Amino acid sequence: MNFPFRIARRYLFAKRSTNAINIITGISVGGIAIGTAALILVLSVFNGFEDLLSDLFGYFNPEIKVVAAKGKTFQADSLLLARLQGVEGVGQISQTLEEIAFFEYEGSQDFGILKGVDDNYVHINGIDSTLREGKYLLRQDDRNYVVVGAGIRNKLSVNVNDPLATLRIYMPVEKAGSVLDKPFITRFAYPAGTFAIQQEFDNEYILTNLAFMRELLSAPDDLVSSLEFKCKPGANIQNAKKAITAIMGEGYTIKDRYQQNEAFFKVMQLEKWMGFAITCLMLALMAFNMIGALWMIVLDKQKDISILKSMGAEDGAIRRIFLLEGVLLTAFGMVIGMALAIGLYAIQKTWGIVTIPQGFLVESYPIAMRVLDFLPVVLTVLGIGFLASLAPAARAVRVPAFLKEE
Repeated sequence: MNFPFRIARRYLFAKRSTNAINIITGISVGGIAIGTAALILVLSVFNGFEDLLSDLFGYFNPEIKVVAAKGKTFQADSLLLARLQGVEGVGQISQTLEEIAFFEYEGSQDFGILKGVDDNYVHINGIDSTLREGKYLLRQDDRNYVVVGAGIRNKLSVNVNDPLATLRIYMPVEKAGSVLDKPFITRFAYPAGTFAIQQEFDNEYILTNLAFMRELLSAPDDLVSSLEFKCKPGANIQNAKKAITAIMGEGYTIKDRYQQNEAFFKVMQLEKWMGFAITCLMLALMAFNMIGALWMIVLDKQKDISILKSMGAEDGAIRRIFLLEGVLLTAFGMVIGMALAIGLYAIQKTWGIVTIPQGFLVESYPIAMRVLDFLPVVLTVLGIGFLASLAPAARAVRVPAFLKEE
């Protein structure tokens, strides 16, 4: 153990000449502890929201999705589907076809996206578990049903418990033969249920069966907007994605779940680290207490510094003593702050004491603590502590080897 560290460790808990120095030191350590806890909790809350929204997106966006690079649709014949089903790790494949349509229900009207899905769709993302009312039903006894997003349900005032009321669907015709031809194909469907996932989806989408959607578009039986994949448990999604890319070839875009919401997750990361930066500024302001505490310790230990210099201690050794003193005080406060953050995390995770106003998807703030987040916190806190120690350490170096008797 080197000499400066031993002296710094001794000064860490040594008695001061006046009680005021102990109070100032305690305040500075407490400030570092609160700042450290705040940094960890800010990151953990953003992690919680990110995980929550990722789970919600997972109820609508598949693990892997294939769409046309140009245009809105492409053809997926049975041979292509068989080859894709044979990819290692692929569990389920769902064909979907979607288009913008106009909806009318009991006098209420609105635009939205009608998405036709096959029977495998419910196994891709478990969307049936997001139902808020009614049931997941798309076709029965030659009747076409729809499952409506909560946002559109509210705008159209849909009542899924009314078995006689129908949703009128107007689908535009791409090529009208003459001026007298109708510009829309009109069909009816019965609302069976309402799903609630995330506002972006709830306000736009209505689900129906794939055959009905192809009928509305007068499309062939192999036309799709996308192929959606669910991998087997434990499968490597990136390896499956590469194999699917090789089979599909050029002209297609293959995205995993992150890439389907890349812009959203980038914004979340930006907000997370902006919050971290703002909290760092708060911690930097608290570091002024550390400067004051170390400065008082230097003044209190002038006689000790003078004796060390008279015994041959060089300026570099004196500087290192008080730099280490600052880092040790910072580390002490940081450890307390980490313990505080972990304790508050456990309380929030278990009992959810910090609640969210009614109307949100969860009752309390989501929180998720990640080990990797501790690294930037440790580096930031110790860095601020080190910078706060520079001025007091420089002041200690200027203490003369022989003090004048007062």
